[in-house]
Amino acid sequence: MLYINVAEKAAREAGEVLKANLGKVKEITFKGKNSLVTEVDKLSEDIIIGSIKRSFPSHDVFAEESGRRSTGSAYVWIIDPLDGTTNYAHGYPFFSISIALEVDGAVKAGVVYDPVKDEMFSAELGKGAFMNGEAIRVSGSTRLDESHLVTGFVHDDESMVEENLKHFGDFIRRSRAVRRDGSAALDLCYVACGRFDGFWELGLNPWDTAAGVLIVEEAGGRVTNFTGDEYSIYVKEILASNSGIHSEMIDVLSMNRSG
Repeated sequence: MLYINVAEKAAREAGEVLKANLGKVKEITFKGKNSLVTEVDKLSEDIIIGSIKRSFPSHDVFAEESGRRSTGSAYVWIIDPLDGTTNYAHGYPFFSISIALEVDGAVKAGVVYDPVKDEMFSAELGKGAFMNGEAIRVSGSTRLDESHLVTGFVHDDESMVEENLKHFGDFIRRSRAVRRDGSAALDLCYVACGRFDGFWELGLNPWDTAAGVLIVEEAGGRVTNFTGDEYSIYVKEILASNSGIHSEMIDVLSMNRSG
């Protein structure tokens, strides 16, 4: 599909800039507690939007740094120009670019690009998931105690931090290992290709998850909220897994359910 081609091209163009500037960040500002923005975030976003708009000038854009640019189009590009800004600002090479296309409220295509490893994850609705053009599938793990999990922490809401610390403790006691890598989009892709068996997080935004969720689902995984109900990129909790451990993860998340 042309949409995927345009998204991949935009991601690669921005990825070159991210690689070239890694370790050279000069300006850091804050949107909230531990929510960083660098000059490279903004440059990457400008490159992506420009590339997309050259192909689809009538489409809307919803991007992390510049917000929603709406003309009423049914086609909305959801963009995270640098997922893992804190990692990037510290020269830690785990970050990504996420681009998804939402049509009439449903995500139809998405890419997540890791410019350090040159890994391009992609999916189109109903057509499977891929990494660098090769089909990927979720892991076959069916036991939580044999599973490799990942999560993240959003710092702007103290209650979410406290809740997830409890979840972290519960999971680390019941799984093989739990990681915290700092890029939700890549975490989801790692579930999709079997590097992780499950992922949960609180407080994420649509640009963090839109592409990754589609990639997980197209790779045979399952994505819900913490209680197992249908997931929306516009809600603040996500549980993604290989399907085989999903119910066990829901049980663990229910142990410290707030509210």
